[in-house]
Amino acid sequence: MAKGKRQTGGFTAEERAAMQERVHELKGTAETEGEGAVLAKIAAMPGPDRSLGRRLHTLIMSAAPELTPRLWYGMPAYAKGGKVVCFFQDAHKFKARYATLGFSDKAKLDEGAMWPTTFAIAELTAAVEAKVMALVQRAVQAGSSRNR
Repeated sequence: MAKGKRQTGGFTAEERAAMQERVHELKGTAETEGEGAVLAKIAAMPGPDRSLGRRLHTLIMSAAPELTPRLWYGMPAYAKGGKVVCFFQDAHKFKARYATLGFSDKAKLDEGAMWPTTFAIAELTAAVEAKVMALVQRAVQAGSSRNR
C-alpha cells in the first residue's frame, strides 16, 4: 500500500479533504464562487505557493478576462460558461515538490493523439509566464476543433 493511504478508503487525508471541499462547492455557497473566494484561497497558501498563485491569477485573468474565477476541489480554478477550463494546484495541498497548472477536457489544447494537460511550475520566469498566457488563451479559443 502506498504511503499515506488507508486500507479502508484508498484515499489520502489530502484527497479526502479535497473531496469534502468539492461537496461544499457543489452546495453553491457564495464562499466558493467568484474572485474573492479564489483570492482568499490563494492568500491562505504557504509563502511560495501564495506568490505563485497570485501571479498565476493575474496572468490567467489578463490572458482570458472572460474566465470566471471559482474554487474547484478547493483549488483556484477558472471557468468559461460554468465549466472549469484551468486550475492551480499548490504544492502544499498534496505535499508535492512543485505546483501545477492544469487544464480540463474543456480546454482546447488538443495536439494530435496525445497532449499534456498539466504543467509543473517550479518558478515563474518571463518565458514560463509567456507560455502560461499562450496556453490559457489557446484553451479558451472558440471554434477550435478536436482532433479525435
